[in-house]
Amino acid sequence: MTTFDKREQAFEAQFVHDEEVRFKAVARSNKLLGNWAAALLGLTGEAAAAYANGLVTAELEHQSGEQTLRAVSKDLAAKGISQAEVAAKMSELLHVALEQIKAGN
Repeated sequence: MTTFDKREQAFEAQFVHDEEVRFKAVARSNKLLGNWAAALLGLTGEAAAAYANGLVTAELEHQSGEQTLRAVSKDLAAKGISQAEVAAKMSELLHVALEQIKAGN
């Protein structure tokens, strides 16, 4: 195996690792977002868990952060929460999720 082949394998392995981390971070951040939104909506217990899990499932099916943003923004509009505020919270929670994953939590 040449040095070039080894380098190519290393890049491929890094890509796979990065995609796995990104997938986990998005799923975790959507769950955190769902918990945040559920609390604002007054949902507790199983209803709150179902709301948060629904965001994770929807993201897996559609793979679009924009759809998640629109859905949560629509749900929170009656509470006076703007789409920009939801987007900022999504970004914040993605960073939280990445830090949790890096820390092994």
